[in-house]
Amino acid sequence: MAEVYLAEQLSLQRQVALKVLRNSLAGDEAYIRRFQHEAQAAAKLVHANIVQIHEVGCIDGTYFIAQEYVPGQNLKQLLSKLDTGVVGAVQAVNIIRQVAAGLHKAAEHNIIHRDVKPENIMITPGGEVKVADFGLARVVRDGEALNLTQVGITMGTPLYMSPEQVEGRPVDPRSDLYSFGVTTYHMLAGRPPFDGETALAVAVQHLKNEPKRLEVLRPDLPEGLCRVVHKMLAKKPEDRYQRAVDLLKELKALKIEGLDQDWMADLPGFNSADLAISSSGRLAATQHLDKVLRSELNASSRKWTAPALAWLILGLLAASLMVGSALAWFNRPPSLLDVQPSTTANVNVCKTIDEQFIQAQLATKNQEAEWLAVSGNFPVSPTLTLPENAARKRKARLALKYLGAFYLSNNGRDQDALKVYQQLYDVEPAEKELRLCGAAGLAITHDRLGNRDEASKHLTEVAKAGLSQDLKTILGPFLYGLYQALLESGEYRQGE
Repeated sequence: MAEVYLAEQLSLQRQVALKVLRNSLAGDEAYIRRFQHEAQAAAKLVHANIVQIHEVGCIDGTYFIAQEYVPGQNLKQLLSKLDTGVVGAVQAVNIIRQVAAGLHKAAEHNIIHRDVKPENIMITPGGEVKVADFGLARVVRDGEALNLTQVGITMGTPLYMSPEQVEGRPVDPRSDLYSFGVTTYHMLAGRPPFDGETALAVAVQHLKNEPKRLEVLRPDLPEGLCRVVHKMLAKKPEDRYQRAVDLLKELKALKIEGLDQDWMADLPGFNSADLAISSSGRLAATQHLDKVLRSELNASSRKWTAPALAWLILGLLAASLMVGSALAWFNRPPSLLDVQPSTTANVNVCKTIDEQFIQAQLATKNQEAEWLAVSGNFPVSPTLTLPENAARKRKARLALKYLGAFYLSNNGRDQDALKVYQQLYDVEPAEKELRLCGAAGLAITHDRLGNRDEASKHLTEVAKAGLSQDLKTILGPFLYGLYQALLESGEYRQGE
């Protein structure tokens, strides 16, 4: 996204890293607003283990970020210089605890890095560790470096992405802990846990495969340290550490020879309250609700399995559902995603809809055809089971969300975006998050098309929902950035 220079800030006589935005991006007004918004949010992160952003500005049409210059090297460079390519337990813990402290600070400000990897962990000659590019990874536009989607909804580097990033699901601070777990595994094992010839091959492994145990690769490591790393690598977010503080407390409990055991008491950015309570009550509440819903679902499922009468009723119900599904199928309204095979002729057909979805996320060309192929290659059908149809419908709607963002990011595709977001807005009332994405997309597209009344109506709807929900997580950074830009443009009064 930028060229980086070592510069001197004359007023304070200090060296800074000066990132100058590429000219190819500086002409996109919507991107610039999003870029400034995200960088300003990241600038609020003041912590010893985070590279500090000093200033975000523009001079004569040149957009720049001035940030702290960290002399030394990044973790990837350090590992490449070591004969063994790995670090010892004491050095690893010293790195882990400092990065975790930075992640904790970011989580307090609801900022998710999304691209934690060895290249973004800086190490000074004195052993001080700093996380770089906080908040910037989420605003990098696709096609640059190894970042993924065309419109920046899924961000990250495949080797270090969390399963929820791979699937394009909402992420929270636990996603950064997974990526950091992959990074930690790399510095202890000498390589990431998963590798492959293509980005898709690596991404699928994050979803399905378990990494080889560190205890087997490094018998010299303390068993407790290996256990900590593998907990960070849990596939399900609820099985990982829920906060960076929890990781630090378990790390502190390890008895590792040569490690200073008093480090927690004086860790920058922490106090006793940090160790006792969660910094995000909303996250805890969301996780509790998730457990309750899963518990209710499992309980209701068990009720149908016992008596013979239940089997009879279930059989009759299934028969009626098959008839109903068939009628609904043949009388369904046309969908934008119901495409002819010729539309996606150049798209590789995957074995499952999950792999097709991941392939679309990783595509750098023919993004429109790739997203259309998700439902085009795996349509809903009355011959499938209800759970499988539900899963396909869900994935097809998520593909719509990405497709709408693709249209918004390409000039002249506003009418196409309008159709997509109308479909999202028209989903069942229970699909609240998808409907909210539809409302936000409709507000933006109607504004672009000059339909002020419609834009105002949907803008109000999103704004009201935002009072009780985390809009940024639901909409994704790209759509949320456009929504924020529309709010801040002054075109619509707050009362509207």
